Amino acid sequence: MKDLTKGNISKIILAFALPIFFGNLLQLTYSLADTRIVGSFLGEESLAAVGATSTISNLIVGFLLGLANGFAIITAQRFGAGDYKGLRKSFAASIVLGIIISVILIVIGVGFINPILHFLNVPQNLFSTAKQYIMIIIAGLWVTMFYDILAAVMRAIGDTITPLLILALSVFLNIVGDLFFVAVLKTGTWGAAAATVLAQLIALVICAFYMVHKYELLRLKKEDFKEPEAKMIKHMLSSGLSMGFMSSLINIGSLTLQTAINRLGQDIIVAHTAARKITEMFMIMFSVFGQTMATFCGQNMGAGKIDRIKKGMKLSILYTCIWSTGMMIVSFTIGPALVYMVTGSHRQSVIINASNYLKFDTIFYYVTALICIIRNVMQGIGDHITPLVSSTLEMVGKIVIAATLVPWLGYTGVIVAEPIVWFIMVIPLIIQILRSPVIRTQKAIKQ
Repeated sequence: MKDLTKGNISKIILAFALPIFFGNLLQLTYSLADTRIVGSFLGEESLAAVGATSTISNLIVGFLLGLANGFAIITAQRFGAGDYKGLRKSFAASIVLGIIISVILIVIGVGFINPILHFLNVPQNLFSTAKQYIMIIIAGLWVTMFYDILAAVMRAIGDTITPLLILALSVFLNIVGDLFFVAVLKTGTWGAAAATVLAQLIALVICAFYMVHKYELLRLKKEDFKEPEAKMIKHMLSSGLSMGFMSSLINIGSLTLQTAINRLGQDIIVAHTAARKITEMFMIMFSVFGQTMATFCGQNMGAGKIDRIKKGMKLSILYTCIWSTGMMIVSFTIGPALVYMVTGSHRQSVIINASNYLKFDTIFYYVTALICIIRNVMQGIGDHITPLVSSTLEMVGKIVIAATLVPWLGYTGVIVAEPIVWFIMVIPLIIQILRSPVIRTQKAIKQ
């Protein structure tokens, strides 16, 4: 456990963020390895099939991750306030809510998979392969939900090391499973999806076993599930759904954009798949400090230490802006080499289009840094509306661009899409954070 309400703010933030960084890096490394394994052993058509459905899997998985992190903000606040009974109540409620929501999503996903893939304009020659892949991912959503909840709760009490170590094992098993199913058993793309779900299931079992034996305050009893506090449930749903929908709105915009990309041909699908995989790597630090600030602000909000929230926010913005400069340099120097590394493709149309995407978008990463830090600070201090407004603007912007710029400019319209919406969505965040009573106050507050 780690108390984030005491000690040097810079050291605490960096120490907390470092394991999250390595965890996210491991996850992205697996994602890149998965892409390369599918591309190398099954060919560009199979890679395009996986890429054509990546937005829907990102949409659902991102929603569940946001949901779990949102629930954990309430747990972090209870931990910061020293309310351990309330902490267990919030943990128990997270599990119950997670069961209900994941089952609903599985039923909807399985029942409407064909209309969803048709909406995405998945090419007919890729349809069957894409459906096999995404169906297994959807069926395993309950595993994803439970693992996310357990990892988020451990981070809420300051333990970022254990989720990192368990994730490292999961990633290793994922890669081994990919090679076994795809290269040895010759299963096709569905084997890669099965390897992902199995690895997550093993990680879930290990995580649950460790929590029960390591942390007494997380050992749930029957009474923790009984008579849930109505006010707490309301706050958890508000926080969880806000962060879940925040992620979903972003991915809905990307999904709509993907429907336009899928009309541009197989080379463009592969190029964009590579560009997005590398972009996820480039943007890793934004999500790292975003997750860090959500927990940091949650604990300090619970303890009433507002001055630490303000200092932490400024430091996180500084660190992510420094990172942005580095990623811009990387994209302009070794961007094409990264595209080849991810796809294994020698096609010039793939390498050039993906490289152009990286070069243009990284110039505007400073805006993204502001967005990710500010909206997670807002979630941590209890403002669940403004981040949703900002994400809604992103979704609407991408839908408009998919309907206008992409048909007119082709893939160039896709390249300019995100920087345009970044400048739009940052406006309400800056305005509201400057107006926030919590940020403007000079005194500690009592929860």
